[in-house]
Amino acid sequence: QVQLVESGGGLVQPGGSLRLSCAASGFTLDYYAIGWFRQAPGKEREGVSCISSSDGSTYYADSVKGRFTISRDNAKNTVYLQMNNLKPEDTAVYYCAAGSGGSSWRSVWVYDYWGQGTQVTVSS
Repeated sequence: QVQLVESGGGLVQPGGSLRLSCAASGFTLDYYAIGWFRQAPGKEREGVSCISSSDGSTYYADSVKGRFTISRDNAKNTVYLQMNNLKPEDTAVYYCAAGSGGSSWRSVWVYDYWGQGTQVTVSS
């Protein structure tokens, strides 16, 4: 069964850090671009970051550039999102997705598989 499972979310104070994990089962992440998206209440799902399958190129939304880092460990079939200097506006449910990515990485339509999401809350 093809499955993506996110973990690592939680409650953190502004300025704090979290590391999200996206673990795959039933398929190999090596062949897919992996994107991280987030969705806050009442807002559309937005692309946060993506890592390509081919050369490991990384992409970031302007709002997280310099604070978030995406990486992949193919041996563990897992992709990570290291989030530093978190802000209240980063509060959302975070999803990982596997697909073709590329220049359209921000579009939900280029991803074939989605995880169930993990809640990140940044609050004092």
